Amino acid sequence: MSPVARRAVHVAGSILISAVILFGAAGRLAWSWAWIYLGLSVTASLVAAAVLLPHHRDLIVERETALAHARLWDKGLASAATVLASRLGPLVAGLDVRLHWSATLPSGWRLAGLGGFAAGTALYLWAMASNPFFSTVVRIQTERGHRVVDTGPYHALRHPGYLGWIVAETAVPLILGSTWALLPAALGCALWVERTALEDRTLHEELTGYVGYARRVRYRLLPGIW
Repeated sequence: MSPVARRAVHVAGSILISAVILFGAAGRLAWSWAWIYLGLSVTASLVAAAVLLPHHRDLIVERETALAHARLWDKGLASAATVLASRLGPLVAGLDVRLHWSATLPSGWRLAGLGGFAAGTALYLWAMASNPFFSTVVRIQTERGHRVVDTGPYHALRHPGYLGWIVAETAVPLILGSTWALLPAALGCALWVERTALEDRTLHEELTGYVGYARRVRYRLLPGIW
């Protein structure tokens, strides 16, 4: 199986796991907001494929094989953040639906969640489309001629992909109507913030030209703040 096909299988498998967790924890399939969330996830994955395949096909290969090059701290942070936000969050949301832990969220909150998920995903995909070195692990891709990227959202932020991902992950509990699921999502996002800081330090130390870029683009995640 080619790396592109393997990547497609892994993405589809991840969405399937989310579905099993959500509906298994809820104890039923009749959960319209979960179906909406899964539909959005499928749509985002298809758009990502449409973005990468025509222009960055080699990046799909890199993303599929990059784990072998991951640093120990990076594996730990990424795995913990993914489990908290993408696995424990849906589990809590499903149990919340079954056991009625949270009060019913007003429709405005759910709409805000949909808007946040769309905006965060759009920013994430824009960063991915702008950066041919948008890897799943923190590493300098010397074999691919790794260089500083300062176009697209990277003109304003050093790590826009992380910001997009954090916004989207935080919005999911609102879509699913679970205030309790905000807790694992927030913990997972805190780990992504920590990973942002560690990746930024790595790039300062190892990527040629990044120190100058960081002087021009001052903020990592939040303009005017950090």
